[in-house]
Amino acid sequence: MASFTQSQLEAIADALGDTMDGLTGGEIGHLLASARIEDTDPLLTKRHRLYNAFVHEQNARKDRLHIVAFIRKAMKPERYVREPQRFEPLRSNLNRALAFAGLAVNAAGELQSSEQATTLTEAARRAQELRADLLGRGVHPDVLRFCKQELLADNYFHAVLEATKSVADKVRLRTGLTEDGAGLFERAFGGMPPMLAINSLKSESEKSEQKGFLNLVKGTYGMFRNTTAHDARIHWDVSKADAEDLLSLVSLIHRRIDAATMPPRP
Repeated sequence: MASFTQSQLEAIADALGDTMDGLTGGEIGHLLASARIEDTDPLLTKRHRLYNAFVHEQNARKDRLHIVAFIRKAMKPERYVREPQRFEPLRSNLNRALAFAGLAVNAAGELQSSEQATTLTEAARRAQELRADLLGRGVHPDVLRFCKQELLADNYFHAVLEATKSVADKVRLRTGLTEDGAGLFERAFGGMPPMLAINSLKSESEKSEQKGFLNLVKGTYGMFRNTTAHDARIHWDVSKADAEDLLSLVSLIHRRIDAATMPPRP
C-alpha cells in the first residue's frame, strides 16, 4: 500500500484534530494505542500530536497500513451513538483531506477508493455552476447564500442542509419563537389563527393551503436537518439536479414566509 505524502498526512491530521469537529484528546490517545501507533508527542496540540505520530509511524514501517487502521477505527459510526451530530462534520472535513489520496469515508464509516482530487478548484467549479443555474431559476437570495465552495467540497448535500436550516432561522426571526424543528413550525403555521398566515384564511380552501404549507415545511426540514441530527449512518449522495430542485423548493418556502402576514390574535 502506497504511503501518504507529507502534505496529505498534515491535512488528515488537521481534519481529525480539528478544534471544533475533530476527535478529543482522550479519543486520540485511545485510537493511537488501538491502531498500534506510538503517541510520540502527547502534550502537543491535537493536530500536531496526530501529525507527528503519523509521520513517525509511516517512516518506521514504510507504509500507511496502521494510519489507515486508525482512520477506520475513528470513523466507525457506532462510536458516535451518544453524539451523532459529530459524525457528519468530521467525515466531511476528513474526506476533503482524503480526496487528494484517492480515498473517502462513506456514510457507513467505511474507507473506500475514490477519484483522486488534484486541485482545489473542483468545489469552486461546483459552486459556480450551481449558483448560475439557480440564478437562472430566479431562486430566492437567501438560498443563493448557501452555494459555497466549502459546502460543496464533498457533494451537494450540505448546501441543501444549510439552506433548509435557514428556513427555521427566518421563522424564528419573524415570530420571536425559540423552538426548533416540527414544534417551531407547528406554532408558527398551525392553529387558528396561526402566527404566520400565507393567505387570508377566509375560505376552507385557503385554510387547507395553510395546513399543506405547514406539512411541506415540516417535511422538507425533516428530510435533511433531522437526518444528520439523529442518525449518523444516513447520508444522501445528492446530485446536482436533485440539489437544484430541492433548493428551488426551499426558495418557494422562503418566498411564502416573506409574504406571510401575522393575523391579530385574541
